[in-house]
Amino acid sequence: MCDHRIYTFAFVLMLINCVPVSLKNLDVVHSGWSNIKSMNRVRLFHTASLLKDGKLLVVGGSHYPDAEVYDPVTGNWTMTESMSISRIWHTETVLENGKVLITGGQDENVNYSNTVELCDASERKWKRVPHMRYKRIWHTATLLKSGKVLIVGGDNDSYSITNGCELYDPVNNSWTVTGSMHHSRSQHTAELLHNGKVLVIGGSSVTANFNSSELYDPLTEKWTLAASMNYPRMYHASIVLKNGKVLVVDGWQPGYGNLKTTELYDPSTGMWSLTGNTTQERIDPTISLLEDGKVLVAGGDDGSLYSFNSAEVYDPLTGNWTTVENMNYPRGGHTQNTLKNGKVIVTGGYGNGYDFYSSAELYTSPKVH
Repeated sequence: MCDHRIYTFAFVLMLINCVPVSLKNLDVVHSGWSNIKSMNRVRLFHTASLLKDGKLLVVGGSHYPDAEVYDPVTGNWTMTESMSISRIWHTETVLENGKVLITGGQDENVNYSNTVELCDASERKWKRVPHMRYKRIWHTATLLKSGKVLIVGGDNDSYSITNGCELYDPVNNSWTVTGSMHHSRSQHTAELLHNGKVLVIGGSSVTANFNSSELYDPLTEKWTLAASMNYPRMYHASIVLKNGKVLVVDGWQPGYGNLKTTELYDPSTGMWSLTGNTTQERIDPTISLLEDGKVLVAGGDDGSLYSFNSAEVYDPLTGNWTTVENMNYPRGGHTQNTLKNGKVIVTGGYGNGYDFYSSAELYTSPKVH
């Protein structure tokens, strides 16, 4: 499917470049958002991952080649060395050895890339490693239990979407082609199941959008079609719950529009089932797992760069969504990660119209002590 959003995003990026209480002897800490120090750069369509030491590495975005690290202890941001090229719509994966793998993306000249770089998390330095076979944006990268990284699908050229998949081996610092999916996909999501297989969900091809899902078996390096979702969707979010099920949230369905439906995949039965609807229709929301097993979804937009500051929490025990306090800024194209202290950090993104952010904020869940 030809994606009209890429033209709007390209224009956007061109502009950028130019209190405790007591209740029956229980202390209840109320949830909410608080602003923290801003990043050194305005960033959107960047990536962020939690390092082994508990710090957060934010990479690229807004066609910048650099990265920066957030320290939850000091609350400060520190710039790293720059990558060899600028990137948006790339992937970021923390390897078992603590290094960070960056793959693909689009540079400031709107060129798709197959280049790959590694960040040494201890020295905050980058180095080029062997490149992928395919140029890719809107692909996924999944760390397997073997320590290898599975790269799946994505756009590999203007309006050319691939079903090709590759494996990166950190031990040998090499790439190998692995089994191809049944369908070419872009703007999909991928989740590592507890059984070691990878579930790829939804997305789009040049001519279609999918409710289908596929399973990758690392032992055979082959794909099998899994059960289909109830709704075709792209620009959705997904996450593995503590019970092993996969939650898929919102997104966009061609011919219908923005979705507020959510679904659960049960690996034990191989089936999808509908669960509670979100309170807000969202395209490209961010998602993270909270300490208590609930799920926080925040931001996203309506498909026309009108982004939301609303957030809500899903309870797997009831299947219901509950709105929580709004973020301080509406955000789309942002990142969201759960820190080791249980708080959730969101960074950057765009607001309504052409407001672009270097700001960041923290969400604190309600806790009873």
